[in-house]
Amino acid sequence: MTVPPSKVKEFDPTSLEKIAYTSVSSIPTRETNDRYRLGYSIWQWLSDRKGTIEQAVKNSGSRILISESDAVKTIKQELQKAGIEM
Repeated sequence: MTVPPSKVKEFDPTSLEKIAYTSVSSIPTRETNDRYRLGYSIWQWLSDRKGTIEQAVKNSGSRILISESDAVKTIKQELQKAGIEM
């Protein structure tokens, strides 16, 4: 007998985790895990504010299918929508 998977509890929409992963959700990547790595890097940046968003994108190692500058622009716009000051 197969047991159904556990329910996933979503992060609060105002949490840094949700904001970070939402900010990268529209960025095309080679694989889904690349987007997760990018989201994690943005979450780290939001948590520590060390370095720049540009460095976070580069250091993520994500295989982004658009230019890094376009990705950074998109992320910054999404973070501003969420009320994050840079």
